[in-house]
Amino acid sequence: MNLISKPARGHAALRQGRHSERGRVYLITFVTADRNRVFADWDTAVVCVRASLQRSIWRASRLLCWVLMPDHWHGLIELGGMDSLPALVNRIKGSTSRTVNMRCGRSGHLWSKGFHDHALRADEVLISTARYIISNPVRADLVNRVGMYPFWDAVWLDSSATSTTLQCDSISTHQPCSGSYTMIDTP
Repeated sequence: MNLISKPARGHAALRQGRHSERGRVYLITFVTADRNRVFADWDTAVVCVRASLQRSIWRASRLLCWVLMPDHWHGLIELGGMDSLPALVNRIKGSTSRTVNMRCGRSGHLWSKGFHDHALRADEVLISTARYIISNPVRADLVNRVGMYPFWDAVWLDSSATSTTLQCDSISTHQPCSGSYTMIDTP
């Protein structure tokens, strides 16, 4: 019996010695497999957004803001009571992968392995980090101003927001929203 274990490699090695802190806010980024621009397609992006906002994914964690880019996703997440960061990210990626593959006639990996995370320190400003996230489409020259990009949201847009339900009348008509998606409270 070999009692010597192999050292972790790749993404597993990067996570060694790290822990998830409940109540901490994290900036999360993960990319599509091979950086394919899967979400440049409107229908695929809508399916992914809807799947990523399911309550069952978030449990006690909160999605404070997010943006879905053609080849990656950024989110500002407040980690809830019973969650670990890797478990939460696995639920997001797993749910969106299954739903996008099923509804869009795809197969295979949607997301690359692993993710990047940055725990916000007390001295970092939450709102400026959120602005950085939602400004990503402008910096990528996809739009001239944030409100022109349809796949983002921030809880600060609607102070009564307590859940992650996507509301946008124009999703079914394949037209961008005039502002953004708004998260509203639902039963």
